[in-house]
Amino acid sequence: MRLSPKSAEGASGLLLNLVISKLWRHGWTVLVGAIALLISVPVLFVLSSLATPAGEIWQHLAQTVLLRYVLNSLGLMLGVGCGVVLLGVAGAWLVTMCQFPGRRVMEWALLLPLAAPAYILAYAYTEVLEFYGPVQTGLRAVFGWQGLQDYWFPPIRSLGGAIALLTLVLYPYVYLLVRVAFLEQSVCTLEASRSLGCTPWRSFWRVALPLARPAIAAGTALALMETLSDFGTVQFFGVDTFTTGIYRTWFGMGERPAASQLAALLLLFVLALVWAEQWFRRQSRYFQTHSRQQIARYHLLGWRGALALLVCLIPVLLGFVIPLALLLQLTINDLGQLANPEFWTFARNSLLLAAITAGLGVAIALVMAYGARLNPSMGMTLATRIAAMGYAIPGSVIAVGVLVPIGGLDNAIDAAMRNRFGIATGLLFSGTIIALVFAYLVRFLAVAFNTLESSLGRIKPSLDDASRSLGHSTLATLRRVHIPLLGSSLLTAALLVFVDVIKELPATLIIRPFNFDTLAVRVYQLAADERLAAAAAPALAIVAVGILPVLLLSRQIRRSP
Repeated sequence: MRLSPKSAEGASGLLLNLVISKLWRHGWTVLVGAIALLISVPVLFVLSSLATPAGEIWQHLAQTVLLRYVLNSLGLMLGVGCGVVLLGVAGAWLVTMCQFPGRRVMEWALLLPLAAPAYILAYAYTEVLEFYGPVQTGLRAVFGWQGLQDYWFPPIRSLGGAIALLTLVLYPYVYLLVRVAFLEQSVCTLEASRSLGCTPWRSFWRVALPLARPAIAAGTALALMETLSDFGTVQFFGVDTFTTGIYRTWFGMGERPAASQLAALLLLFVLALVWAEQWFRRQSRYFQTHSRQQIARYHLLGWRGALALLVCLIPVLLGFVIPLALLLQLTINDLGQLANPEFWTFARNSLLLAAITAGLGVAIALVMAYGARLNPSMGMTLATRIAAMGYAIPGSVIAVGVLVPIGGLDNAIDAAMRNRFGIATGLLFSGTIIALVFAYLVRFLAVAFNTLESSLGRIKPSLDDASRSLGHSTLATLRRVHIPLLGSSLLTAALLVFVDVIKELPATLIIRPFNFDTLAVRVYQLAADERLAAAAAPALAIVAVGILPVLLLSRQIRRSP
């Protein structure tokens, strides 16, 4: 049977569309692979430094400070791990399984400490609790004490102080995951424990807690990653950890190979935590055997309800309300800070970097997520996971991994231009906004990618098929079908990246261009000079911006039962 000319033309057009679609799929795969390779360069460079001899300086570090870095980092992890489990699990159980006055407020208020970076809490509480602060001054006035020889007060600038403040900021990671675990546990199982005579405490200890262990471990691993990433708090409190050691070795000693090897050791710590977090997440999926049902909460009345409210209220007060009130008071006492042109210059720099990174991050994450949707192969999955690995890596490690390769690239370009044209190009990328934005993308690309990947997964594949059957290409399908459906997710991803860039300190401190400070860097510099009152306004601005993603999470919380 012979086809008519129109039928033949239609068949050839369909065949051409299929060929183009297949080529586009391979093009997306190549593009995502190239992005993954570029994003992974800093991490690969840091790991490769383990094979590079660092000379006598490494021996000096090993004999003097390396053991202190290890012990302080481990002590910090142990203390913060215990603290976030205690606060996160207690809060999640109370607001999920119990009914008490103020429960609906507490279920979202427990997220508020996420808005304040730990280093800002460190500066605020130092202003309150130091020897000349209002707390110790008031105690001396009341009891007639003259000096520290008359009384003992726990030092805020210590390992214990760093543990306490990091715990107050990071417990929401455990709270979020454990609350979801409690919500998704089979109501039948909990009802069975009650029918067997279990009290609320025994039901929690023998049924709910064992089922939530994977979520507890995953949330704790996330909190510990942030603990290892912290720089501002431990630097201000004089606690020597890997992050402060990297900065001191790089800038204080000028030893880049040794700093790279310290960064590599810290990276190995973090990769172990990443593996543990992912393993526990895989375990948690086996525990949900029933659909979510309305939970019959334990009613806590009288002193029990007041105690439950107090348990939830204390971390919110200490981790958000009190520091915010102090920063607000200091800012009001010196409103001239807001009229200072330097303040608005720092704010402009922060907003510029955050806006550029958010725009690029969302665009790159959309390409990656759509590529994974088009070709869900093992290679594509591996490429996207590598590109999204940076969020777990400390900013100081990424800074080391970015500066050295970019410096080598600048030197190579300069040498080539000198040899060929006799022109000295100098440093084209090092110490520029380009290098800083690249470091931000390595660090925060995962935030945008995870948001968009989750949203794309909820779009039915039949919409793709329908679009292609109408003759639309892969790119046209993305532009006309997926992007309109992803509107809110694109905005959410951009907002999350924007806020993370505003709060980022170590990478900004190391890579920023000369005389190009951000709000975070300015707060750090003023606090280092003991000018805590002058640091109040920029610190308050950072906290105000940080509230935005917390409000998004709170809205999701309110939609749950």
